[in-house]
Amino acid sequence: MSSFGEVLAPRRLGSSFRWLLASTWTSNIGDGIALSAAPLLIASVTSSPLLVASGAMMQVLPWLLFGLLAGSIADHHDRRRLVMLANGVRAVIVLGLVTVLVTGHVSIWVVLVSAFLYGTAEVFADTAGSTLLPMTVPSADLGIGNARMQAGYLVANQLVGPPLGAFLFAVGSFWPFTVQILCVSLAVVLVSRMARTPPPQQDVPALVDGVKHRPIREGLSWLRDNAPVRTLILIVLIFNVTWAAPWYVLVLYATEYLGLSAVGYGLLATSAALGGLVGISCFGWLERRVRLATMMRVCLSLEVVMHLGFALTTSAAVAFAIMFGFGVYAFIWGTISTTVRQRLVPLSLQGRIASVNMVGVFGGLVIGQLLGGLIAQVWGLTGPWWFAFAGSAITLALLWKAISNISAAPPALESGAATG
Repeated sequence: MSSFGEVLAPRRLGSSFRWLLASTWTSNIGDGIALSAAPLLIASVTSSPLLVASGAMMQVLPWLLFGLLAGSIADHHDRRRLVMLANGVRAVIVLGLVTVLVTGHVSIWVVLVSAFLYGTAEVFADTAGSTLLPMTVPSADLGIGNARMQAGYLVANQLVGPPLGAFLFAVGSFWPFTVQILCVSLAVVLVSRMARTPPPQQDVPALVDGVKHRPIREGLSWLRDNAPVRTLILIVLIFNVTWAAPWYVLVLYATEYLGLSAVGYGLLATSAALGGLVGISCFGWLERRVRLATMMRVCLSLEVVMHLGFALTTSAAVAFAIMFGFGVYAFIWGTISTTVRQRLVPLSLQGRIASVNMVGVFGGLVIGQLLGGLIAQVWGLTGPWWFAFAGSAITLALLWKAISNISAAPPALESGAATG
């Protein structure tokens, strides 16, 4: 019988993967703590809905402003050191916030500026961090590696962190952020134990015929000419628009339409995380037995069915079942899409293409959030679900055949490239 450590992080993936996994899990605990503590802090210093909403926007705006730049920097510098530096900056920013909280001089503007600066550092940390796995493990093991990363996100960021952050905030407003500093700092130490990750050799020199090389444009040009990756990112963008439309009014749908209490709404979100754990635990088995194109189509088809189910049901019990199922397939899809993208993109472009993907993710969330609010205002709380159902169904129908091209595309990398 394999030990728990061997199941969690197989020895064949190497010691660098284990250090990366430990660092990611630790950082996710800190982020999960802030996930509940940050909104509580904002709500404690202002009652303005606009300012409260601005706190959430501070998580999105840095990606839209700096995402592509972060990808270019990650492709031209030591990615491990970039993660360490960006996480170190995050810890310093939170330390400044804690100092303000302890001295009692906190204001909403201090909190919002801190959130923006923290979010900006997080863009660079996450972009560089997303390139480390393809440099660390063989291409064939990217699926299981990403599944373990997703499991850390689910357990630490979604299940353990938020209730811990709320509890610590009740003890004292500075405590959750103090613990967050410890988690982020420990993550820096853990990732420092990885093997070096020197920047991959670039195919294009700094000067081409005397003209300065533009790395962001190079990444966008590669994406324009690569149909499988371009289609994958398009799917992610559109499905984030359709998903975000009802998700950002879910609290009203759950409490006013389904009649759930505040606790019931929280359990609805938790059920998705529990479903995700089931999905992630089955990923290795599915990857060995089910064709990639089939898994992709099934996951996206279930997304369409989920939207329809929420639009039709008036039963809280059915809603919980749907949300659990959503967690199962959504995190399988997240693992698949990340793995496929990492396999198809050259190491020298991993940062730039990952950043385009993330800009699409957050851009889709912003568009979907705005559409969902407008639709719910005019057509009621089930309106966003009908929009999501129609939009995702049409998108899937149009791109159904293209999914085969994505799954059949030859990999651009064969193995991890980290050096000792």
